[in-house]
Amino acid sequence: MLAERAVQPQHKMDMRTSTKALQILVADDHDIIRRGLKQLLTSRPGWEVCAEAKTGREAVKLAEQLKPDVVVMDISMPELNGLEASRQIHKLLPKAGILILTLHFSDQLVRDIVEVGARAYIMKSDADRDLVSAVEALANRRTFFTARAADMLLNGFSRPVVGAQPQAISRNRITPREREIVQLLAEGKSSKEVAVALGISVKTAETHRANIMKKLELHSVSELVRYAVKNQIIEA
Repeated sequence: MLAERAVQPQHKMDMRTSTKALQILVADDHDIIRRGLKQLLTSRPGWEVCAEAKTGREAVKLAEQLKPDVVVMDISMPELNGLEASRQIHKLLPKAGILILTLHFSDQLVRDIVEVGARAYIMKSDADRDLVSAVEALANRRTFFTARAADMLLNGFSRPVVGAQPQAISRNRITPREREIVQLLAEGKSSKEVAVALGISVKTAETHRANIMKKLELHSVSELVRYAVKNQIIEA
């Protein structure tokens, strides 16, 4: 658990009229966690949970339909992980504030979160303490990161990753579409099921699968699953 807390400016009134409630979309695949998040959020006057999503794809669909002001997104979502769902939502709604919830901290994860367009990031274990403050920051067009993550954002991007080989990193970098396919395959989906989920042909799905295995130098589905777990595309 992180002990650090983000240093936030003095609270200001939300940048919206008092007659319009802050619309929040909550995305988490566990019912009990969604209920807890909703309880925390709706305890704040003027805030409303407009919808709840159980999968990443459902979150994207609901965001497109309802256009919420803030999206609270669990990073480990079935069908489409929270990072890819956030990337798609940010593309659809660039003004919406996206908050990522995660169980773990890593420098690479912070990089990924910023890359997809999220502006807030808290640990699930700190949600009861930080969730309301983080959403309020997003409502006022500010960011909210723990002190450790903020320091990494300020200083870490300019430092090379110790022991990293640039050519290997470049070779193993997969595209957002490939990440979607990796997740579906790691969840046990067949090429036909991948094709249906993504609206592509079975042949295209099989081509993507072959290219991914070659790019990542993987030789079996079990290796693909381990890669997906290691890179937080799916949960162990």
